[in-house]
Amino acid sequence: MKLTTITQVTLDGVMQGNGGASDEDRRNGFERGGWALGRGDDETRAFINQTYQRADAFLFGRRTYELFAGSWGSMTVQDAPGWEPVVRALNTRPKYVASTTLAGPAWSGTTVLPDDLATAVADLKAEPGGELQVHGSGTLTRWLLENDLVDEMTLIVVPVILGQGARLFPDAGPDLALDLVESRVDSKGVTIQVYRPAGRPQYARP
Repeated sequence: MKLTTITQVTLDGVMQGNGGASDEDRRNGFERGGWALGRGDDETRAFINQTYQRADAFLFGRRTYELFAGSWGSMTVQDAPGWEPVVRALNTRPKYVASTTLAGPAWSGTTVLPDDLATAVADLKAEPGGELQVHGSGTLTRWLLENDLVDEMTLIVVPVILGQGARLFPDAGPDLALDLVESRVDSKGVTIQVYRPAGRPQYARP
């Protein structure tokens, strides 16, 4: 399977608390949650639905898994008009969680990966299928990129600057060059950029 990451971020790179509830993630005093709610137009919503439909399996970090299990995991298609493909995909396809502390997950179809995460993810990627998708899960996404396990990265960039919150990429971290695969902008200014990792960037010589 191809491992793809899909992340909603602000213009200043924040990914914390993007969902519909303002108190979804209050870590470190974050008070500006729900910033992605209603931002995209019909084309962006269709893109997100189609993305979930492509998934053969999902891979989560523990925090995102618990958020998804507590929301999408308790929904039926009747509960989420316009997002039926997301509900179906999340509740019918295998889900894997990278966690050393989660035990006995209640969401049907969930497997907690063993401690040797690099081997476990490589084994999943070696299985036949289309996409192993990672949604949100910032810590996991950074780790996957650092370990050269990401095949494709999608950033859904919402035109807002928050000025606070956890960012997808820290101020200091490994560098990475990217090749642009696809780019689009919707009528509300939300941009979607799909990249493939392309090794390290080239810098000017002194």
